[in-house]
Amino acid sequence: GVELEVRDVDSNGIGELVTRGDNVMMGYFENKLATEKVLKDGWLYTGDLGHVDSDGFFYVTGRKKNVIVTKNGKNIYPEEVEAYLNNSPYILESLVFGHEDESSGETYVNASIVPDVDAIMEKLHTSEPSDESIYDLINNEVKAINKTMPLYKRVRSFKIRYEEFVKTTTKKIKRYAEKAV
Repeated sequence: GVELEVRDVDSNGIGELVTRGDNVMMGYFENKLATEKVLKDGWLYTGDLGHVDSDGFFYVTGRKKNVIVTKNGKNIYPEEVEAYLNNSPYILESLVFGHEDESSGETYVNASIVPDVDAIMEKLHTSEPSDESIYDLINNEVKAINKTMPLYKRVRSFKIRYEEFVKTTTKKIKRYAEKAV
């Protein structure tokens, strides 16, 4: 009894997921403006971005409000780049964001990375890896990951941090609570 569609699809096949059905909310309590933004003609505009494959399976690729848009109009979904980074056995978690270069006006992908120090200690056969050796290992990981992505999605700069990111109760990083590199 639930319908799901992808609307406003871009050239990469990514659009906003919209749904309707008896289980969809009727609106925000006493907030007509917020309701009008997300409910249109009975459809709930989720704010989630994704695509549907030829078998009818839906995939969520990110959140509409998190999209990084380059000077050339390319869309980069931070969650996608984070998934690549987080697949490294030496990266515990990452937060990807756009940073505008003042001289060129171009927006580049940057990241803040929490290394998996235990995995790095095992890899380097040491109980106390230096900050430099951690940075070098993560840098090599980022370079290898970048080779698998289009140029405009590649991580241009990153910062190592040792404390985990602030998270919601569902263990998602609170992007708005984190400061950019």
